[in-house]
Amino acid sequence: MTDMFASLGTWNWLIFGFILMALETIAPGVFLFWLGLAALLVGLVSFVAHPSWQVQLVMFAVFAAAAVPVWRRLARPKLGASASPFLNKRTEALLGREFTLEKPIIDGSGTVRIGDTVWRVAGPDTPAGTRVKVVQVDGANLTVAAA
Repeated sequence: MTDMFASLGTWNWLIFGFILMALETIAPGVFLFWLGLAALLVGLVSFVAHPSWQVQLVMFAVFAAAAVPVWRRLARPKLGASASPFLNKRTEALLGREFTLEKPIIDGSGTVRIGDTVWRVAGPDTPAGTRVKVVQVDGANLTVAAA
């Protein structure tokens, strides 16, 4: 067994790294890619310095362990960089927008059409056809003011 480890050389690490990266394409999960990258780094370091097989294994373990936080940092979505920042927060997307009242606000309640949906709105008494601005959202309740 130690003879096998003693024969570890630069080309073995490079081949091992490429095999791991190829396996990543067959069974994707982003895990084998980083192990393959660690093996490639050991192979590249072995080209410059010729460490013993024990040092090569320790380098592989260190590179593989260091790859995990690097992967987590690269894979973490950036704050505010979401493709849909208002996903599952539809009413928050309405905040600050202006709409035309469909039915007048009488006694603090009226309706406004947003797209193909009629929303109940609350605010001061206002005639139908008036432009209003959404100033507050609370669940499905919109509070409006004159625009």
